Amino acid sequence: MTILCRKICNFVANLIFQPMSIAKIKDKTFATSISEEQIKQRVKELALRISKDMEGKNPLLIGVLNGSFIFAADLMREMTIPCEISFVKLASYQGITSTGKVHEVLGINEDLTGRTVIIVEDIVDTGRTMRQMIESLGTRHPDSVHICSLFVKPDKLEEPLDIEYAAFKIPNDFIVGYGLDYDQQGRGLKEIYTLVE
Repeated sequence: MTILCRKICNFVANLIFQPMSIAKIKDKTFATSISEEQIKQRVKELALRISKDMEGKNPLLIGVLNGSFIFAADLMREMTIPCEISFVKLASYQGITSTGKVHEVLGINEDLTGRTVIIVEDIVDTGRTMRQMIESLGTRHPDSVHICSLFVKPDKLEEPLDIEYAAFKIPNDFIVGYGLDYDQQGRGLKEIYTLVE
């Protein structure tokens, strides 16, 4: 058996026999769906792609709190070009359901005039939050605004958004871990867990 065949067999075996973890958060049960290694790999790939696309620029990453704080930090650490970071806090979820109403809680103080801005979001589902944020940032005269999201739910998307940088496209499941929460719990989990029906 060649070395390549052995590597492929080991990779497949790891996928098949990878133990599933269960997390109980309040009244809900979640099971692992994306490993820590997969997340790290995709974040690194995104950071390198952004760094290549933004070569010669000093982009401002704007992390959307609370969910994106781990993703934004890891993404920035993997960037190979100079960049800056700031945060904005928006709220549209209550428990596991989007309220459909977006409230800006904490705004941005930086001057965005002529800046390259990258919105760093944990998850884009309907796209309403992102649409409102892009419109709000547009009034601050940035040179360009880009979207980078850890997760996108294509089947739930209602707004025509150009999401240039997306780590994972997922079904319309409720997930926790790596910054995402269920009723403020579960953000510290290193893997992504999906709600078990």
